[in-house]
Amino acid sequence: MKKILLIVVPVLILTAVGLFAYSKRAPETTYKTIKIERGTIISNVAATGNLSAVTTVQVGTQVSGTIQKLFVDYNSPVKKGQAIAEIDPSLFNASVVQSQGNFLNADANLQKARVALVDAERTLQRYKKLLADGIISQGDYDVAETASQSARAGVKAAEGSLGQTRGTLMQSRTNLRYSIIRSPVDGVVISRAIDVGQTVAASFQTPTLFTIAQDLTKMQIEVSVDEADISRIKLDQKASFTVDSYPEQNFLGKVVQIRNAPIINQNVVTYVVVVNVDNSHLKLKPGMTANVSIEVAKKDDVLKLSPAALRFKPKGTAVESKDKRQATGTSTGGGREGGGKPGGRKSGGGQKVYIIKDNKPVAVTVKTGIANNSALELLESTLKEGDEVVVEQIGGDARKKAGTGSSPMGRPF
Repeated sequence: MKKILLIVVPVLILTAVGLFAYSKRAPETTYKTIKIERGTIISNVAATGNLSAVTTVQVGTQVSGTIQKLFVDYNSPVKKGQAIAEIDPSLFNASVVQSQGNFLNADANLQKARVALVDAERTLQRYKKLLADGIISQGDYDVAETASQSARAGVKAAEGSLGQTRGTLMQSRTNLRYSIIRSPVDGVVISRAIDVGQTVAASFQTPTLFTIAQDLTKMQIEVSVDEADISRIKLDQKASFTVDSYPEQNFLGKVVQIRNAPIINQNVVTYVVVVNVDNSHLKLKPGMTANVSIEVAKKDDVLKLSPAALRFKPKGTAVESKDKRQATGTSTGGGREGGGKPGGRKSGGGQKVYIIKDNKPVAVTVKTGIANNSALELLESTLKEGDEVVVEQIGGDARKKAGTGSSPMGRPF
């Protein structure tokens, strides 16, 4: 029994010492790297908007009444001048008849006034000769002259009355013509706001009865672009977009207008950019939400750097402590860290990435250009195509974490 204990006890002690030493061993540090490649980088500005027809006409009515007939419905193709609805014309026909009667009466009164004028002129000429012969007195002649002037004024009044009744008749005929609502353009009816039997009133504001899209083969998107990106948008830039109905298909467009009027919503300033779209296939419909990507810059055959490389920072190393001192302004240089692109680190030496030398990360200063979500343009650096940059550290911080913890024996007395 003693022999067994003499063998087992030393083995257990050695095993415990080995396990303790293994637990205290620093974890192995590995790094994930990505190669620098050469290729094309396209920088985009993303925005959202809604599709609409380039020209949309709202058709209303200029007269009030009850809708008697409808000749079109949703999605109906229409031609310019085509009748699309009719308001009950009974009252307008009655108004035309009444106005025409008043016009004829006024015309008859004008004829009577002209006859009276002719008679008064003839009498005046006869009295003029009689006065010269001394047959009548001057008073009789004055009465005849007054009657002539009165007849001439009566003709003028009758002509004015005729003009008024003529205008009333034209207005009645125009209202009768407006009782038939016609399409002002060639297009497609995309909305209808009335039904047969409904009464429409045009007293103060013209009601909208139909909305007609002039040409659905040409559409546009009004996208809201953030003020931080609006300076990068130029006319004739290419744009691509997707809609929820066809998530796998990219549609193409072109920037045709950049509006200067700001839109402020909860202190967020945006500007409207109009993108024209070819819809000859008629897949796109008004009102669809479009996720638009506007191409603002493109460079071919450039060195491409992963954005993750700029975000990487070694853990548990002297490099990390130096970066922290620079970030807080406690380094020996005393300078504040400069601003850089999102995701990058820029100190007095510029943006930094790390490469592996002797199994350790070494900082390399770089200068970047245009960027997108997957790559940045590498403008100035000692790095070249095929070099590998660090994007992730695996392990290596266990010792640091253990060093910051309290002693397993508790606080020393």
